[in-house]
Amino acid sequence: QVQLVESGGGSVQAGGSLRLSCAASGYSYIRNNCIGWFRQAPGKEREAVAYIDSYMSEKYAESARGRFYISKDVALDTLYLQMNSLKSEDTAMYYCAGDPQSNGASCWREDNYRAWGQGTQVTVSS
Repeated sequence: QVQLVESGGGSVQAGGSLRLSCAASGYSYIRNNCIGWFRQAPGKEREAVAYIDSYMSEKYAESARGRFYISKDVALDTLYLQMNSLKSEDTAMYYCAGDPQSNGASCWREDNYRAWGQGTQVTVSS
């Protein structure tokens, strides 16, 4: 059974940076499948932030492009999200999502993923 554990969240002032980590266990799968980050702000639906596919191609939501950077270490089965120039609107619970049912464009879809972490809170104060 795949397990995902996020870490690295916290409170930061606007303009600051954080790096989130997601450690995967159960079996080594991030090499051959997409894995991504989602977030959910209070009162809002969960949304995709970024994902990285098996070819190491990075995809970003418009809100994240140019400020966030996703990467993965396949040897460590760990996913990262480097977040720079944080804004108050980035405040949310951030989730790692993996074990997708399919790859490609489906990697943007929340319902494509069968494994989720417990989330890590990011709070950005202005």
